[in-house]
Amino acid sequence: MTTACALAVAGTLIPLQDGAATDTARSSGPVVRADYADASDNCSGPVPSLDPASGSIDGAAVEAIKKRGRLRVGVDQNSYLWGFRDPATGQFAGFDIDIVKAIAKDILGNENAVQYLTVPTAMRIEKIKDGSVDMVIRTMTISCARATQVAFSAAYFSAGQQILSAEPDVTGYNDSLKGKTVCTAKGSTGEDVLNGDMPTSPASLAQPDPQHGAEHVLTPANQLDCLVLLQLHQADAVFTDNALAAGQAAQDPTVHLKGGPVTVEPYGVAMKLGDDDLVRRVNKVLAAYIADGRWAAAYNRWLVSELPDMTPPTPLYK
Repeated sequence: MTTACALAVAGTLIPLQDGAATDTARSSGPVVRADYADASDNCSGPVPSLDPASGSIDGAAVEAIKKRGRLRVGVDQNSYLWGFRDPATGQFAGFDIDIVKAIAKDILGNENAVQYLTVPTAMRIEKIKDGSVDMVIRTMTISCARATQVAFSAAYFSAGQQILSAEPDVTGYNDSLKGKTVCTAKGSTGEDVLNGDMPTSPASLAQPDPQHGAEHVLTPANQLDCLVLLQLHQADAVFTDNALAAGQAAQDPTVHLKGGPVTVEPYGVAMKLGDDDLVRRVNKVLAAYIADGRWAAAYNRWLVSELPDMTPPTPLYK
């Protein structure tokens, strides 16, 4: 409880308003959730990104960053292992933060030339669209619906929605949630599943009762708030990406991942639509980051103990 609460109330560097791998799914496993979208989106599968070899990687968007002399990035400061403020140093740290530094190093020659802006889950897209940030690197799932509002890099990690709980009678995303209170962040894909707006595999998991009889669904602004509500016994289970849940389980050994993941969630760097040169530049950085072993080094530092046997996704370009 102490660690989680400390992270939850840590001061922001530059706060915004308060308010969250393209892998091919195994035939018997979860579907690729990137195909949930309105029919008008004409999108029925994983969302491809721009090939870094297909055009400019140093156009207007990249030049604006160079002229400013710093990269403005929307991040999380509450997701342990991914994006959090290290209490020992006061600095941002985590798997996502290592990617931020790699991009800043490539564009500006200095991994510390970054203006970190903490962005609640539900405001990630808004802050990209209004120009508050150049990009968001915050465990953000690539989806058809989101790709109509922001541009995504190729995937750099793949997670899946899963239940986190300390309750012995909660066994996963199933009818053991009956009568329970489930927490998920507002604006997250976990909320989409619980609302029945996103597919799972098999489809019967989400139909006709996507909440599996849950008595209440709580949707705070940030996912770590769900862990605090769990610890305060105001929630019985958290529904979130297993990548984020692994960080929460590492903070509190009384809670555990239950069942298995029911979706596939490819994480990408989100940028403004039309910033094609920046998207290609980021994809160039990510490809090199994976190829030269930096991805593996970051994974071994932050994630391997909680999420073993993971590999970097293969980029999908158009």
